[in-house]
Amino acid sequence: MATVAISPQELDRLDVSRGELWAASAWRPHFAKLRAEEPVSYCPQSIFGPYWSITRYDDIVAVESDPETFSSSWEHGGIVIFDMHDTNVQLRMFIAMDDPEHGEQRKTIAPAVTPTEIAKLTGPLRARTAKLLDELPVGETFDWVHSVSIPLTTAMLTTLFDFPWEDRHKLPIWSDWAAKIDIGPDPVLNAEREKHCFEMAAYFKKLFDERKALPPQPNLLSIMAHSDAMSNLDDQRFMGNIALLVVGGNDTTRNSMSGLIERINQYPDAWAAVKADPAGLASTAATETIRLQTPIAHMRRTATRDVEFGGKTIAKGDKVVMWYNSGNRDESVFADADRWDPTRENSRRHLSFGYGIHRCLGARLAELQLATLIEEMAKRNMDVKLVGEPERLPSCFTNGYEHINVIMSRDNV
Repeated sequence: MATVAISPQELDRLDVSRGELWAASAWRPHFAKLRAEEPVSYCPQSIFGPYWSITRYDDIVAVESDPETFSSSWEHGGIVIFDMHDTNVQLRMFIAMDDPEHGEQRKTIAPAVTPTEIAKLTGPLRARTAKLLDELPVGETFDWVHSVSIPLTTAMLTTLFDFPWEDRHKLPIWSDWAAKIDIGPDPVLNAEREKHCFEMAAYFKKLFDERKALPPQPNLLSIMAHSDAMSNLDDQRFMGNIALLVVGGNDTTRNSMSGLIERINQYPDAWAAVKADPAGLASTAATETIRLQTPIAHMRRTATRDVEFGGKTIAKGDKVVMWYNSGNRDESVFADADRWDPTRENSRRHLSFGYGIHRCLGARLAELQLATLIEEMAKRNMDVKLVGEPERLPSCFTNGYEHINVIMSRDNV
């Protein structure tokens, strides 16, 4: 597309990828304006290059529903606003592929997260959650992100991979760096990211080879090692799929668990209602938290042909960025959309896990982890108050937190 002359003020309105918007949690009015006035909008300049923004719910669903026109493939740049093929770490994961390769690899992982397999995780998950909550300090300031969200999600990821428990601390570090797509244009920081990704891949390849030499076992690495589609991946595909599973199993659930604290502070009456009826409201409170947090704020596609969409002409090769955080606040779908409402009947329609053939495989497991946390907090009549402002990530991809300082009260159980 040709270069467009544009004022700095107009560019600020259109470039919703800017890290400072996300660090300050200041992006909501920008997306509200785009949804109302220009739901399919073109940003001609950003640190990631030009891109289209898709901001309404139905338009996002339409893009997701047409993978032939809107490609996910790493060969076209991948699934994030930064072009994945511009670095040594291309992360050729199956979510960044089109069919048939995408479908073949997705089917390999799917058996690990069936309802039957998830049910096996329920008891240990509840026991871990209860133990952790009982050990939190009462009446003292602590960091919810590092004391609750990270330990719980890391423990689940360790279980899914059958990862060495003594090295579990490596997982959130690798996850954080793999998800730092915003630093791609910075050669120094991107080199650091690549170092961590290669370290992650080397560690997992050793485990993978060990599992491959053993009989099949019910963990993700063994399932991959004994499959036709994933037993002999090249280095970039192996690294990419490990990164996908680590980030998908860690960052999304972790940041929803952290976002829960903001929600219950913003809506104490709603939290009181959840505590009074956790059996009836915990599940919806979980999906409603995931909707409002939208822990993965965007996914990107690339147009494979010139296409008329939303009254605009999107050219072949253009980046098309679906802003899930905006779709999840579309008032035509979610009434009073910025409100945390644990009684919301359609909260499960949220787009935080994507839509269509690329919808997150681990969605139900993420919901279970968050609902279990809510239930166990309610059982203890926990109140968790913010101490100061949360420290957020300056990222338009991972909508999350570095630190959330809190002070907590609870009843003994």
